[in-house]
Amino acid sequence: MKERIITGVIAGIAFILVIIIGKILFTVTIMLLAAIALMELLKMKNVAPLSLTGIFSLFFMWILVIPKQWFDNSIFQPFNLLDIVLVFTVIFLLITVLTKNAITFDEVGFILLSAIYVGFGFHFFIETRYLDQGLSLVFFILFLIWATDSGAYFAGKAFGKRKLWPEISPNKTIEGAIGGIISALIIGNIYHYFFPIFESQLYIIMMIIVVSVVGQLGDLVESALKRHYAVKDSGNLLPGHGGILDRLDSLIFVMPIVYLFHFISF
Repeated sequence: MKERIITGVIAGIAFILVIIIGKILFTVTIMLLAAIALMELLKMKNVAPLSLTGIFSLFFMWILVIPKQWFDNSIFQPFNLLDIVLVFTVIFLLITVLTKNAITFDEVGFILLSAIYVGFGFHFFIETRYLDQGLSLVFFILFLIWATDSGAYFAGKAFGKRKLWPEISPNKTIEGAIGGIISALIIGNIYHYFFPIFESQLYIIMMIIVVSVVGQLGDLVESALKRHYAVKDSGNLLPGHGGILDRLDSLIFVMPIVYLFHFISF
């Protein structure tokens, strides 16, 4: 427990400082975290990061994660992200042929989806930070995720009886999930009172609910992956906390969905 607390405090302070400072330090740090997260996923599938498919997947993921401004000033400028996804899909499929199925369709499918999942999640995190009110919006989303996690934990401990999805995460309960949403609504409205971002109260409530629900789904997605590949944690970079995916799974799942629902626009 002591190790978990110390790691959480140090990592949390460092993460917050990087977000506040922003600029190149923030972008490079997030790109590094994205690379670590992808490597954690690849290891679940027993894909070596320095293998042919591992290197291609990291390169593909980095193209997706870089800020739009960098992308527009790079050699990829004539293309859009859909073009990039299609090109790498063809490349990965060709790899299965060239290796005579030593690298299987199942493996490249996992790699491709993992790179998209991590790449877009961290990409929208970077893009959100660079909006006019990006710093306030990023912390708003982070507070909602933290409030949901804490509320779900304590509500589940106090009132949890009905399992939410025992095949994936045996300890999560329906009461805990509802408690997480209620906690997010309370913390989100308090935050917005002091740091207003949007004018419509209905808009705020809708965003809070979406972030809270989707954040819990993101946590379940990673739980499903870990259960399928029989691993306890995605990694061991953070003693007592597991890996980068264990800590940021909700965030990178939330960011693209929040953008998709037009709660943020670039």
